Amino acid sequence: MKDSVLVEVRGAIGILTLNRPQILNAWNAPMRSRLVEGLDELEANEAVRAIILTGAGDRAFGAGQDLNETKTFDPDRAELWMGEWERLYDRLRSLSKPIIAALNGVAAGSAFQVALLCDLRIGHDGVTMGQPEINSGIASVTGPWIMREMIGIARTIDLTLTGRMMDADECFRIGLINRIVPKQKVMEATLALAEELAGKPPVAMRLNKARFREVTEESFRECLKAGIRNQREAYGTGEPARMMEQFLAVRAARKSA
Repeated sequence: MKDSVLVEVRGAIGILTLNRPQILNAWNAPMRSRLVEGLDELEANEAVRAIILTGAGDRAFGAGQDLNETKTFDPDRAELWMGEWERLYDRLRSLSKPIIAALNGVAAGSAFQVALLCDLRIGHDGVTMGQPEINSGIASVTGPWIMREMIGIARTIDLTLTGRMMDADECFRIGLINRIVPKQKVMEATLALAEELAGKPPVAMRLNKARFREVTEESFRECLKAGIRNQREAYGTGEPARMMEQFLAVRAARKSA
């Protein structure tokens, strides 16, 4: 589990790297838990004043949920799954230190959501982002909540119901990527921004971040309750398992072709 998320400290900057590049840094339960631990560790380190989150390899920040895990869920496990996401999202939202996503490739589904929960995002022109969960039979609740807060209900409906991915230019145009730099410069630019933020007054930084959390807290908790309700219903029908098996079979066929 320890190797699924790498933790590094460079002076005042903490760096967390999602480290399952062989499957495009897709999430499973140990990885979610390890990321929370890493965030706890950097939050408690008084020398760290800013945090970077990135993905290993050059293909993906994160491909989203590992479907080999969720295809076996029943309604009870789906509810526990929502609790795991609540723990991670709550940790991200409660950080007193700024966190920047260094995007290196695709950020899909729950990895897209995690990127949006970071304070700022730096990417390159090959980045793609979106909410394709519907294509694998997963009902979206937390994703639409996060997107609506940032891009409004009309674009949120589009992305949720079509499952389409956006290129970097569209993401930049609608404010989901803050800066686009050459691919080889993403980490350099992210470190420079992290150093800038690390130099800001820490009390003001903490209070500003706490206020952003306060103004969205009620709707965040409501979305989690809805997520439990929707996932229990969806997994009770068996549709997610069928769609994930189909999705994985199609992907395997493409790889073997």
